[in-house]
Amino acid sequence: MRILYFAFLRQRTGLGEETVETPAEVRDVAGLVEWLKTRGPGHAEAMRDVSAIRVAVNQEFAGMDTAIAANDEIAFFPPVTGG
Repeated sequence: MRILYFAFLRQRTGLGEETVETPAEVRDVAGLVEWLKTRGPGHAEAMRDVSAIRVAVNQEFAGMDTAIAANDEIAFFPPVTGG
């Protein structure tokens, strides 16, 4: 699984992207977020407030209950405002 981090998530994790193999019990975005928190203090801090995070699965906006699979691309980014 390819994971992309943008803005403050990139700063806190120290990564723009990473490729990971998740445990079998990680089946949705929420499970991925909880697992990522265990990867270190930077990941834990980046994922601390999920209300400040938006996610895309395979370049489509997704929710925390969206199912994910091993070959997916998951992007985490802050809310975007326009105007």
